[in-house]
Amino acid sequence: MTTATTSLAAQPAQPARPAPQPRSAYRAFRPISTRWMDNDVYGHVNNVVYYSWFDTAVNAHLIEQGVLDIHAGETIGLVIETQCNYFAPLAFPQTVEAGIRVARLGGSSVRYEVGLFAQGEPLCAAAGHFIHVYVDRATRRPVPVPERLRAVLQALGVAV
Repeated sequence: MTTATTSLAAQPAQPARPAPQPRSAYRAFRPISTRWMDNDVYGHVNNVVYYSWFDTAVNAHLIEQGVLDIHAGETIGLVIETQCNYFAPLAFPQTVEAGIRVARLGGSSVRYEVGLFAQGEPLCAAAGHFIHVYVDRATRRPVPVPERLRAVLQALGVAV
């Protein structure tokens, strides 16, 4: 019994359980319409769709800001990590509002965090992140985040 107690006490503490975030935690929002095909057999949006919404929200924002040229830009972002926590179901037909923010901006990488809200709801139904490493389109080698892009990303810094 002493050995078991000692082993349990030596284990690191578990991280806090993720919790839904309020709208004020995000800097920019984008509406996304759900589609009939987004629902799975359980009557709610399938988990893989959430990841496509992350990409849609962030990349559309960057395109609108004039800092992402998906066809001819010399620098592109490659996803190296992604994760999502689910708090409440979303389903067709609903409008989802994707909140975005930048949690970390490095020399060649950025961690985007996205909260997915049912239209008008105060807390997110899901929250996740993905990390882009910016690379040269031709060589696929990391490059510094371009200055114009860096300025847009800094404006998305974590809301207070």
